[in-house]
Amino acid sequence: MKHFALATVAAALSLQTAVFAQESTDFGPLISVQDLVAIQAEVDPLVIDIRAANEDGYAGGHIAGAVSAPYGLFRGPAENPGELVPEDKLTEVLRSLGVTTDRPTVVVHQGSNETDFGAAARVYWTLKSSGVSQLAILNGGINAWTEAGEALEKTTVTPTPSDITVSFSDQWLATSDEVLAVVNGEQNALLLDARPEEFWSGQTSHAAAAKPGTLPQSKYFTHSTWFGGGPVIVDADAARDLAAQQGFTDESEIVSFCNTGHWAATNWFALSELAGIENVKLYPESMVGWSNKGYEMANVPGLLQNLWTQIKSVF
Repeated sequence: MKHFALATVAAALSLQTAVFAQESTDFGPLISVQDLVAIQAEVDPLVIDIRAANEDGYAGGHIAGAVSAPYGLFRGPAENPGELVPEDKLTEVLRSLGVTTDRPTVVVHQGSNETDFGAAARVYWTLKSSGVSQLAILNGGINAWTEAGEALEKTTVTPTPSDITVSFSDQWLATSDEVLAVVNGEQNALLLDARPEEFWSGQTSHAAAAKPGTLPQSKYFTHSTWFGGGPVIVDADAARDLAAQQGFTDESEIVSFCNTGHWAATNWFALSELAGIENVKLYPESMVGWSNKGYEMANVPGLLQNLWTQIKSVF
């Protein structure tokens, strides 16, 4: 009888593990406040809060158990913010946060507007490219959490360091050389500018860019189009419909870019993770990196207009 009871318990645990494994494959790419609350006790996800560590962000109140992981940890230097963090440095960062490849991980941003979502999407892309297999973004961020009546706490969480070693995947990465191959006609891809039209047309530019303009042969699809005028991004069905309407589902490859790989991360996330389109890549350095390398650009204004645009970008 004792052996039968033990066997029964073992079978139950095995079934529970199998059920979790089945459910975990459906984790993300978005998670609602209600679903995060429901799984916290069962799955114990790693919640990383990418807001500033100060009183205006993490220290002012965060989800219970969340670790502080400011967005800057996942970004390049001021002169090229979209630049990839080197593998060895990224390994140190992810180890210090307790990130592992198999633990469900939720990225939490403030949820203040569409631009804010880009930070969460860029971190999601970085973690996925680093081998994290179960990822989700809290749709609506901290603002949605508090609006749903959920509590925040101020106790700083010290994560247990992990032993992850990052080998950054190039599956969702477009390098400058690859983009150059597209521009030169050696490779076929849609170059999709996530910036507002005034950036694409060369009327304005990022302060760190050498000059205004866009990639040759590119089209623009502004990142904010995926939102209904608020900070919550559309669901998968709506993303698929919108992508099909724009003809994105017919492309053999899509390279998403912007100024520094921030807004472009939203387009990448919506097309790759929500709409489920394969072969969507992010060009992380985007126009700041491209323009400062001196590569060919389109929609570059004349000398005087360019000077005026650069003055406006500073002020």
